[in-house]
Amino acid sequence: QIPRDPAQRRVRELARLSKQLQQVHPNVLAKVLKQGTVYQNEEIVVINKPYGLPVHGGPGVKNCIADVLPILTKMLENMKAEPLHLCHRLDKETTGVMVLARNKEVADRIRLLFRTRQVEKIYWAISLGAPDPTEGIVEIPIMEKEVQSHQSHYKMTLAPNYRLSPEDGKTVKIQKNRNAESAVTRYRCLASSYACSLLELQPITGVKHQIRVHLAYGLGCPILGDHKYSHWSKLAPQKLPEVTLKRLQLKQSKARHLPLHLHAYRLSLPLGKQIDLVCKPPLFFQNTLKKLELDFAKD
Repeated sequence: QIPRDPAQRRVRELARLSKQLQQVHPNVLAKVLKQGTVYQNEEIVVINKPYGLPVHGGPGVKNCIADVLPILTKMLENMKAEPLHLCHRLDKETTGVMVLARNKEVADRIRLLFRTRQVEKIYWAISLGAPDPTEGIVEIPIMEKEVQSHQSHYKMTLAPNYRLSPEDGKTVKIQKNRNAESAVTRYRCLASSYACSLLELQPITGVKHQIRVHLAYGLGCPILGDHKYSHWSKLAPQKLPEVTLKRLQLKQSKARHLPLHLHAYRLSLPLGKQIDLVCKPPLFFQNTLKKLELDFAKD
């Protein structure tokens, strides 16, 4: 049964595409990645990572980027080239700039650049609501915690260094949780309309799910399609405002198919010279921007 509504058709297609990526032959997947190549030189190959494709294998994962690197290398170079190396990771649902190194030495150099925070990363996200203030820095440590609910599960969450004193409402420093990692995200709102915003984000640190947690729990603006971090105690589809559903031509009952709108837009890599790598957001992201009329002037 094909939904008549174009938005629901697109959402269904994305879910199907994500599933298909798990079922296609590794050669087909390598070809998809090759077509998504945005830059290459003698040291690196840069791809625009598709939606729904995990970087590493795991339970239930048949296809992942790591596994098809040897095939991709042969397609890009020749039979004798050593397989490309992963330098960093992106979540399965995140799209955008991904750097692969042609040899181990370059991979080690790039990993060190990431670890020592010398790589400037710019993400785009469409969020529910608008952050207040519209520009700023979120600096709240993050840790993993078990959520006690009818379905126990784990989530990353905020572990603040401060709380408000119940007596006088003053800010009191509290002892840092030893499992918490420092997390810093710079953000700025590029446009807002129909109860959503387009945000430009610069994660200064690289904690798991950092952008998603800082937006949802720090600023109260979860990312559109982030069903995991839109609630704390339950695993449930994101609840969308009426005005947003209307613009997206979507029913709330179908919101669970909405993909995560988080895209690694730009990477600045200091490899001898500064290499600026930019990836256009995927089609579903561009369509959402159009539907929500999130227009903005690029710098």
